[in-house]
Amino acid sequence: MAVQRIGCSPAAFFVALSLVNSFVFSAVDRHGTWPAALPEGLLALDIVDKIHVDPDTTARFSTDYGGLSQADPAAVLYPSSPDDIATLVRFAYSSSPSSFSIAAHGHGHSIRGQALVPGGVVVDMASLGRGRSDRINVSSDWYVDAGGEQLWIDVLRETLKHGLSPRSWTDYLYLTVGGTLSNAGISGQAFRHGPQISNVYELDVITGKGDTITCSREENSDLFYGVLGGLGQFGIITRARIALEPAPQRVRWLRLFYTDFSSFTGDQELLVSMTEKVFDYVEGQLLTEKDVGNSSFFSDTDTEKVKMLAAEYGRIYFVEGGVYYEPATASMVDQKLETLLKRLSFVPGFAFTKDVAYISFLNRVQEEETHSTAPENVLHPWLNMFVPKSRIRDFEMGVFKGILKNNNPIGLVLIYPFNKNKWDDKMSAAIPDEEVFYTIGLLPSATVDDWKYLDSQNDEILRFCQQEGIDFKQYLPHYTTQTDWKNHFGLKWDVFVRLKRRYDPQALLSPGQRIFTSSL
Repeated sequence: MAVQRIGCSPAAFFVALSLVNSFVFSAVDRHGTWPAALPEGLLALDIVDKIHVDPDTTARFSTDYGGLSQADPAAVLYPSSPDDIATLVRFAYSSSPSSFSIAAHGHGHSIRGQALVPGGVVVDMASLGRGRSDRINVSSDWYVDAGGEQLWIDVLRETLKHGLSPRSWTDYLYLTVGGTLSNAGISGQAFRHGPQISNVYELDVITGKGDTITCSREENSDLFYGVLGGLGQFGIITRARIALEPAPQRVRWLRLFYTDFSSFTGDQELLVSMTEKVFDYVEGQLLTEKDVGNSSFFSDTDTEKVKMLAAEYGRIYFVEGGVYYEPATASMVDQKLETLLKRLSFVPGFAFTKDVAYISFLNRVQEEETHSTAPENVLHPWLNMFVPKSRIRDFEMGVFKGILKNNNPIGLVLIYPFNKNKWDDKMSAAIPDEEVFYTIGLLPSATVDDWKYLDSQNDEILRFCQQEGIDFKQYLPHYTTQTDWKNHFGLKWDVFVRLKRRYDPQALLSPGQRIFTSSL
């Protein structure tokens, strides 16, 4: 590092230089061999004690939930405040041409290495909230300020203390606020309230230049819209102001079974189009006979009943619905449901209901996993897509009855619709240009022996859609060429590039997405 010499004697100068060298070398001793990929100037920053380069630490951040990708970072930053992150990013930005990449690590639930950073620095976002109670603040004005590192389950628990709750969710709540807002954040409430990105008032973002910027629809709006669904390309979310509504106490949880795909999708489309509020949550799934026994939703008797239906038809479908209510309104809920169910086309005798607490319903995936006996070290070659309503039958014929025809079981398959008018087109998230579109989630669990087969099957599905001209969009996208990314963002691509040039011109952030591979 350079030492500026101003008005000191030679003896004093060399004493000062020896102290600096002593500091640098002692820092290297504390942290192990300093990686060649990182400038030694990092050792002189006041965050050096929070940077770890030992192999045990870096190995913990070298893979993700998908288990399909591995990339060793050079170091891990354990920040105690957003300022620590800003200091790191500013240094990287000012170190050109010796700069390094940076990736924020939330709960590590990316599936294709999107949050990995080979040879760079991982920011362990969880460290921001460790031992601090001020990272989730609920306002009487019906919003919550939550740190980007906070898990949605913790946001829920805190807001429920005030009788409030966010409107829109993901199915799994052990994901971070910043992580889901960088994608979209979808679940069965999105048909009514839009994805999670449609329910944000304000953000604090650390850009790729190391600037900390507060943004909203009115203030620094280009950054606000860009970051929401922006795949971490323009900044690291350190705070989000999220809309709240009164939290219900109970949920009437339904599963309605179908043997005909058109009836299944037709009823879903009816439910998400209704102006009268009945269902607050709508999702759907495909089931095979072997998949039926994987849910604690059903009693043993009902499980056997559903298995027999699946055995007879090979594959069946169910609409999953949730009706939020207060105990005092239970009889009114029953009347509305009775009237609505008469309009639906599910198989007679195959409507099943459960009554649960609101938090149990939202946390159903975790509660299901708690009772699961799934083996450890499972790989997740998942494929998530948005498919326009006009082509959903073509997708069924080509994929469910074609490519996947002989696979039994095929793992969890989600199929449910969204309303486009609940998505803000100014945001970066890419969706089909159609008023109703479906999310398709192919979510198998794999082993080291069969994941490549499942991965090639995903490629076959994508090729089929491309060949048939189905205007799909990947959700949690994984592309390896910029041409594919241009096609993914479509008309938003030019805006996306402009924002990258403005807020992360050296392409330091989130390199695992493989959108920008060199400085702009």
